Amino acid sequence: MGSFPVFNGYSTILLAVDYVSRWVEAIATKTNDAKVVVDFLKSNIFCRFRVPKTLISDQGGHFCNRVMSALLNKYGVTNGQAEVFNREIKKTLQKMTNPNRKD
Repeated sequence: MGSFPVFNGYSTILLAVDYVSRWVEAIATKTNDAKVVVDFLKSNIFCRFRVPKTLISDQGGHFCNRVMSALLNKYGVTNGQAEVFNREIKKTLQKMTNPNRKD
């Protein structure tokens, strides 16, 4: 998703969307690197929902590297073409992280 205003040390949101059901899993992170992505996939996606057959990413550096390649090869996941994230999800997350929002 990219960077947002820092809140409690977290400035980045990592988002995974199931292509068929549109189920969203998201976490706030302090850094945007391959280790964070690998840990997120293993603990929030693979162990809860099974290992996917294909992973579609925005081809950012945190998805295109040796660490991710090793993970995908280990579990037999193919890397699909890039897909642009849904604008509505981004708008919603930006509103949720806005420090001036009123509940």
